[in-house]
Amino acid sequence: MDIIKKYFRELPSEQLELLEALLPIYSDWNSKINLISRKDMDHFYEHHVLHSLAIAKYIKFVPGTTILDVGTGGGFPGIPLAILFPSAEFVLVDSIGKKIMVVNAVAETLGLKNVKGIHQRAETLKDQYDFVVSRAVTNLPEFINWTGQRFHGRSRNLRPNGILYLKGGDIKAELDLLSKRWIKNSYPIKTWFEEPFFDTKSLIHLY
Repeated sequence: MDIIKKYFRELPSEQLELLEALLPIYSDWNSKINLISRKDMDHFYEHHVLHSLAIAKYIKFVPGTTILDVGTGGGFPGIPLAILFPSAEFVLVDSIGKKIMVVNAVAETLGLKNVKGIHQRAETLKDQYDFVVSRAVTNLPEFINWTGQRFHGRSRNLRPNGILYLKGGDIKAELDLLSKRWIKNSYPIKTWFEEPFFDTKSLIHLY
């Protein structure tokens, strides 16, 4: 948790307590369902929670913002973001039912009223949201095919509605494959977090 406090010093105690509760909850679930590798559990707050919260360094969701987390797995980035933005609404989607079971159980344990987990494939969704978020579930062109119609254009935040994608490695080739109609902005996460884990990771904003 120290690494979260390092970068989010302004968080009130209630939110810090919820973030601190994540590790024992996920450790318990991970002993039953293989959500996170043992190696990653040793770096849970850096590799999963802080990585998710890179989005919170880029945008502060205003109350009423709706966010769709596609391919959420066990709830990342959706759960940490929902803790930071309790007045925003989060829908977390994954095609694997047992992962969504964990998402809903974690939300219930923490008392997160702004989280709803849905067992569904992203490409079958119909509703639209302010933002789509995700952590590298596939290559960008395929992700656009799944989710490019899942956000609307009525922006209420300081950043335009669109896709916020956390991705590692060389992303230029994938961005070059996207249609020219997309506005593509890429931000190195090391701009916000100094740990070596983030050296090759980016936040991509598409709209």
